[in-house]
Amino acid sequence: MKPINKAKTINKNPLGDLIDDDTYDKLIKFKLLDEKAIRDYRIRKMYKDMRREMSAGEAIDKIQEMFPYLQFDTIRKIVYQVSK
Repeated sequence: MKPINKAKTINKNPLGDLIDDDTYDKLIKFKLLDEKAIRDYRIRKMYKDMRREMSAGEAIDKIQEMFPYLQFDTIRKIVYQVSK
C-alpha cells in the first residue's frame, strides 16, 4: 500500500465547493487568486452557517474572534456585501 502524501491531504482549499484542490494549488502558485477576496468568501460562508444557530450579532462576534484584526463593522460590511 502506498503512503498517503500528508501535504496533499492537509491542503486548505477554502474554495473546495467551487474548485478542486489541484486547480486551487495552481492558481495560488501563479498568484492568480486574491487573498482578500478568498478571506471575504470564507467569512460570508461561515456567517451563513452560523446564522442557522445564532443571532447576527453573535455570529459576527464569533467571526471577529477568528479574525481579530477585523473590526465588527468591517465584518458586517463583508457579510452584507452585495455581489457585483
